[in-house]
Amino acid sequence: MKLFNLSQQHIIPAEEADPVSLAELKEHPEAAYAVALEPDESAEALRPFLAQITLVVLHFPIFRDGRAFTQARSLREYEDYKGEIRVTGHVLPDQAAFLRRCGVDTVVLPDDDDQTEWEAQLKRFTITYQQSIAS
Repeated sequence: MKLFNLSQQHIIPAEEADPVSLAELKEHPEAAYAVALEPDESAEALRPFLAQITLVVLHFPIFRDGRAFTQARSLREYEDYKGEIRVTGHVLPDQAAFLRRCGVDTVVLPDDDDQTEWEAQLKRFTITYQQSIAS
């Protein structure tokens, strides 16, 4: 597993990240710094723990499930989360700019994936019309 950095923020190396589930976080809040939020879980549920959480991992279970975009945006815009947001699962290079605009910092890529396409997609659009978390 390798990480593609979408932001200029410092990222937690993949081998150091050990996210717990939301249920585990609620049970043992003092023991966690990273949490994996499932697509059906609300970003708002992390509010009591955000001061201690440095990494939130969001998951795209299938290509057409975009709930992680909403979770990322909610974490940045409504919860004012400043830590790293990482996504896993079914993501494509052409989503890179959209992920960054929603506040995602890193994408987990397969080891054999070529990052060149991801880098090219980040440069593809120079003008946007909508406001963004990244603006």
